[in-house]
Amino acid sequence: MSEQSFDRRMLEALVCPETRAQLTYDAERQELVSKAAHLAYPIRNGIPIMLVEEARKLE
Repeated sequence: MSEQSFDRRMLEALVCPETRAQLTYDAERQELVSKAAHLAYPIRNGIPIMLVEEARKLE
């Protein structure tokens, strides 16, 4: 499965594990972004990695 094959319908079921807030999909960076937590969760091989310790902090 390629990185571009992330199922956007899955986004409706996922929330930020830190804040339970809605996520947005950043296709360019292959990340799910939680604006509430200021974190971006990576998507690897089409699988979102929903671990706070794996997330990138947003400025």
